[in-house]
Amino acid sequence: MKKIFTLIVLLIIGCGIFSAWIIFSSGTAFEEKNKFFVIEEGKTDKESVLEILDEQHIIKSSTLFSFVADQLNLWTKLKAGKYEVKNGESLLNIARMLRNNRQAQINLVINKLRLKEDLAKLISKNFASDSVTVMKFLNSPDSLKPYNVTPDNVFTIIIPDTYTFYWSTSLRKIFNKLYDANINYWSKNERIKKADDIKFSQADAYILASIVEEETNKDDDKYKIASVYINRLNKKMALQACPTIKYAMKDFSLTRIYDKYLTNPSPYNTYNHRGLPPGPICTPSPKTIDIVLNAPKTNYLFFVAKSDFSGYHHFSSNYTEHNQYAKEYQKALDIYMAKKEQK
Repeated sequence: MKKIFTLIVLLIIGCGIFSAWIIFSSGTAFEEKNKFFVIEEGKTDKESVLEILDEQHIIKSSTLFSFVADQLNLWTKLKAGKYEVKNGESLLNIARMLRNNRQAQINLVINKLRLKEDLAKLISKNFASDSVTVMKFLNSPDSLKPYNVTPDNVFTIIIPDTYTFYWSTSLRKIFNKLYDANINYWSKNERIKKADDIKFSQADAYILASIVEEETNKDDDKYKIASVYINRLNKKMALQACPTIKYAMKDFSLTRIYDKYLTNPSPYNTYNHRGLPPGPICTPSPKTIDIVLNAPKTNYLFFVAKSDFSGYHHFSSNYTEHNQYAKEYQKALDIYMAKKEQK
């Protein structure tokens, strides 16, 4: 009887040591460096959370995790959000993270976006707001009123960069941060003064930069392209910017702009409508905005891509010279397209 009692005690001690080892040692069940999981609103109850942790192979033992969580009174303090668990973390640390609401920081990386749908998709992919909700926000004058923008020019407050939020961050807070970053950008390097000097508002400079951004990847050409468009605006000429036709047609794969496209009634058709379009056609890089603000003074009124397809352009101050270069480019493009069709 004494031996049986001793054996039972040893078993209890052994189980305790084993349980403690599991609780305080690595409690993760995945091989990756880290893993993210989302606890949605309305699913912060014990059963739902344990199901998430088990199905996504976050923890080794849901039973022991449940025990630890009960001791920490986790279930009354848990909040919806996106959390990160690093490989090798103990069940205790995971439970503490959830109890203390230490959510994972999410980077919203904004590069070149063309459509509001692109931004809606990007936000919904990383945060709690779905794309429908984001689109409603972007198309609501009332929602955008605090930022002094409209649904047409809402992108003018977005300076491409990396912004850090939490998964549950509201749309209002996301846009507040974007707006603050915009104000900070314009407050530096005399940017507001430079815009005033060329008789542009900040939104005007942004919109023109979006067109320049879509014209070329060559920064040294961007300066001259910006000068062409500024000269055209000053002379009340139509911009006749091909990228605005692509935007108007919502077809960014076009390599050639035919005359039939120029009848598009969109206000973004800068062949039919003089001045700048009502909003940007993409989110230009901060560098391109600066290029517009620092555009050189030239007498250029025309430009066309070089026939060697180098990405660079010929610039002209008169139509006769421009037309000559344009014919060279069209001929080279015809040859290129013919060869492409033969393949």
